Amino acid sequence: MLEDRARELGRLIGQSDEYKAVRRASDALGEDPALAADLKELEELRVNAQRMIQAGEQPTTDMEQRLQELLGTMQSNATYQRALVAQENFDKTMARVNEWILDGISKGAASPIITLG
Repeated sequence: MLEDRARELGRLIGQSDEYKAVRRASDALGEDPALAADLKELEELRVNAQRMIQAGEQPTTDMEQRLQELLGTMQSNATYQRALVAQENFDKTMARVNEWILDGISKGAASPIITLG
């Protein structure tokens, strides 16, 4: 029963406007080759900078400048901004879903009645 309910919840989330907006925004990001390349480079720089910091090193000035350039490019890109907004809205929806689930768990744990249906 629990598995069926979880699958149903997943199906409903997949049909939500917020999820559909994230999918459309993600598809749009993938359809812009220049933006996709910038995102890939940004992630690679971020990972490399993080590794350097963990190793006790400072990222190079060139790395920091390139990160700033890429961030500026992203912030001025309408497709990227739509993707951020869509993801933020979806994250808010999922936070509410998690709150409802926790509320249900609390009420279920306090209930002396066992339901099998």
